Amino acid sequence: MAPIMSRIAIIGAGVSGIATAKQLAHHNPVVFEASDSIGGVWSHCSYRSTKLQSPRCDYEFSDFPWPDRDNSSFPSHLEILDYLRSYAKHFDVLKYVRFNSKVAALRYLGNGEPPANGRSPGEYGSLLAGQPVWEVAVQTNGSETIQVVIFTLTNMHDFLLLRLGFEFVVVCIGKYGDIPIIPEFPEEKGPEIFEGKVLHSLDYCKLDHDASTHLLKDKKKLVVSKFIESYLLHKLPLEKYGLKPDHPFVEDYASCQMAIMPENFFPEADKGKIVFKRSSKWWFWKKGIEFEDKTKIETDVVVLATGYDGKKKLKAIMPEPFRSLLEYPSGVIPLYRSTIHPLIPNMAFVGYVESVANLHSSELRSIWLARLVDDKFKLPGVVEMLERTQKEVEVMKRTTRFYKRNCISTYSINHSDEICEEMGWTSWRKKSWLSEAFSPYTSQDYLN
Repeated sequence: MAPIMSRIAIIGAGVSGIATAKQLAHHNPVVFEASDSIGGVWSHCSYRSTKLQSPRCDYEFSDFPWPDRDNSSFPSHLEILDYLRSYAKHFDVLKYVRFNSKVAALRYLGNGEPPANGRSPGEYGSLLAGQPVWEVAVQTNGSETIQVVIFTLTNMHDFLLLRLGFEFVVVCIGKYGDIPIIPEFPEEKGPEIFEGKVLHSLDYCKLDHDASTHLLKDKKKLVVSKFIESYLLHKLPLEKYGLKPDHPFVEDYASCQMAIMPENFFPEADKGKIVFKRSSKWWFWKKGIEFEDKTKIETDVVVLATGYDGKKKLKAIMPEPFRSLLEYPSGVIPLYRSTIHPLIPNMAFVGYVESVANLHSSELRSIWLARLVDDKFKLPGVVEMLERTQKEVEVMKRTTRFYKRNCISTYSINHSDEICEEMGWTSWRKKSWLSEAFSPYTSQDYLN
């Protein structure tokens, strides 16, 4: 493997990671990807039936349209992976990616204060400090020898632990996959007393066709999940099955909790092959699941579709005192332009804050970040950035009780406008005022 000689590290080669690598290509970044493939959750956390939740023309890079972008069908995860790989190949991004290289930890090399970089008090400073600011510990395959510029090496059984120094780190690991949320149960009512099989949806999605068929064939299955109002009520028979949420659809939209149902989902329910049980509390007994109303269901397999802990994933690699700042001050990570934490030096987060069009948002933020790295513009002061993020949290609080999910869907257009203006672009992306007033925005409107 070629020596690693770069000032910038990018963690993760999902959608956000490859978009950021493309925009920072002139800095020769290194991208650490834990798996053997790009694509993030599309690669390692998708089911055979997984599809995009919108038409392909709403999920494309501004300078790389889908070949059949007018196709109104929702592409499968395999089609999306093919699109992402084509993008990476077209822009020669793969040469920056180090596969099977998991970032185990980050260590700040300063003395508790961000590097001076010629900054004045209260300023964030330049993103390229001229000296290593972060040490990145990378767990990689021990059968290979990697030469690096700045590193220490630890032998640990079947892998090597490399420690590399970088001036700037971009975290692109997202929220989903990797760390599942496992419910807590009363004593002696957990999965240990269940005589069947318990697994999280993260484990299930990694099974191949034969393994998943063997697991579920001729068995009673129970899936524990949070059913959201993902379509308008007149399109889904939620009331018929007692699944209508206690909150309005707009709160799901405002917190990016929207989904499409698999094909034939409700027709299968009509046949009695899928049975619903709504309950806020439940636990295990030896033959299955017991609910708070004392009813019991016998089952052979329990799948916990209980989500993922994205914040815990970030905390796992962040050192103190920066780990504590991830929840400052309101339980929501304060990210200016959904990218820069004002109190964490020489680091950016791309792809953590969600929108209704995540690929577009990640691309636009990566363009903004690349121009910031190149000193095309300056950030506001630290206090001003923190005040701005707090105002955005207040907007989220007014629109949804699920505001801690870090979603900007209710003000995503305004968010994009402000990013454009800060970069020196016009926020009017259409060719005429009529188009501005009446035509929907797409990624291609942001091709500069």
